[in-house]
Amino acid sequence: MGRVATLVGVAVALSLTTALVLPEVAAVRYMVGAGLGNGWTQGLNYTNWTRDKHFYNGDWLFFVYDRNQLSVLEVNETNYESCNSDHPLVNWTRGAGRDVVPLNVTRPYYFVSGNGFCFGGAKLAVKVENPPPPPVASPEKSGSPASFYHGRLVLPAVFAVGAMWDAFLRFC
Repeated sequence: MGRVATLVGVAVALSLTTALVLPEVAAVRYMVGAGLGNGWTQGLNYTNWTRDKHFYNGDWLFFVYDRNQLSVLEVNETNYESCNSDHPLVNWTRGAGRDVVPLNVTRPYYFVSGNGFCFGGAKLAVKVENPPPPPVASPEKSGSPASFYHGRLVLPAVFAVGAMWDAFLRFC
């Protein structure tokens, strides 16, 4: 038992070290309609809701709605414009009224609700883009401590975490 606890402690320490060294990835989960009313519903203008937002590859849309009435259907642009929900590309409705849609492809996404609710405004279009490049840091002179540690810590830390996880799984 002491051996497993030691392995877990080392794995946690390496994970924390890796988290400090690796760059941050910041995906955003947007609650659809947040700030306008009660989430995914009719009677709201989702075009206004998207106006000041940038949707990037890796973000998520979180639909909260009345599961007894509305649905979350991904459609093509033509069916979005005409509120045709007869042949959705993807039915994201899972029955709980709380559905999450990953935005994992750079392209436009079109969502409507069936049962006529699209005609009441339950429709959303978002354009997903690639994230902007990270800001360029000022150049470091070669041999500085930051470049020395960055080049010698990141990759070994990743491999160390993987090795510790493998060892942990073998002993447990």
